Amino acid sequence: MVEQSHRKGKVRGSSPLTGSNMVYTYLLKSLRDGSFYTGITENLDERLKIHNNGGLKSSARKRPYVLAFFRKHASYQEARKHEIWLKKKNVVYKNRLAEVAQLAPPELGGVK
Repeated sequence: MVEQSHRKGKVRGSSPLTGSNMVYTYLLKSLRDGSFYTGITENLDERLKIHNNGGLKSSARKRPYVLAFFRKHASYQEARKHEIWLKKKNVVYKNRLAEVAQLAPPELGGVK
């Protein structure tokens, strides 16, 4: 679920200190049961900490999480469209995406 403040147009969990207008869609994988969580943020590190500290009711039961995939977007609207598309994909697709992301460089959506 995307959490957005409608007054300010900011994504909750993002840091104003990043100084970046980039918005990310991200895919987290639960180490507890292998399920996935898809979301949007401006600060991936901070958002992962929030998820792993139980800061969101929707993801607290399945923590801990690892970042499986992310993609940069120039606007919130672009990120939101990608998030909706990604949420419709099945677990087989998301597992494959996570596997490929482990091989790709970070600038192409890969993770460490």
